[in-house]
Amino acid sequence: MKKVLKNVSFVFLLLKICIIFGQETAIQKRIVIDVGHGGKDSGAIGVNGIQEKDVVLNIANAILKLNDELDKPLEIYLTRYTDTLISLSHRSKLTKALKADLFVSLHCNHSDNPNTRGIEVYVAGATSKYSDDATWLAFQLQAILNKQLGYESRGVKFADFQVLRETINHCPSLLLELGFLSNEDEGKYTSDSNNIQSIALTVLQSLQKH
Repeated sequence: MKKVLKNVSFVFLLLKICIIFGQETAIQKRIVIDVGHGGKDSGAIGVNGIQEKDVVLNIANAILKLNDELDKPLEIYLTRYTDTLISLSHRSKLTKALKADLFVSLHCNHSDNPNTRGIEVYVAGATSKYSDDATWLAFQLQAILNKQLGYESRGVKFADFQVLRETINHCPSLLLELGFLSNEDEGKYTSDSNNIQSIALTVLQSLQKH
């Protein structure tokens, strides 16, 4: 049975997150958002020609813009702000240099099966004192994206991705796969600017709770 992602009212989400931020009194933490791929590395390419590097950059920039509009914005840094290729090691080094409290890598997925869909959240296979926090946040992210936007959850998984392996000993770190660009529904969903705003706002809300 075909399932459709929710075209959630952006205004409703914005009001909801403003209430949550208004109740937050703790010191805001420093967060590094790793914007996957870039430059000559397009990442996944969707059935409609959409490129992963562009989707995640649009989401990351939307997160920054929404965050800047808040009365008490989080301290957020991106690993890239434009369509440039940054090495994986430099992404990790930036996180360490900034002494980040959280590292989140944004990606989109691809499958040879066009019916494959849903989100996946990865945490490092190696364990550290930050592993429990990373796993908890991973479950929160997949739950809120399912509840508010209608993404199916493919679960929280463990992997030896370089950016996770090199950051987990310094802060909680995770990698978020925001749907399959090879799936027609999810590819079209992430091509819509209104949905980009809703995805960004939902991720920002989750980060604020960390």
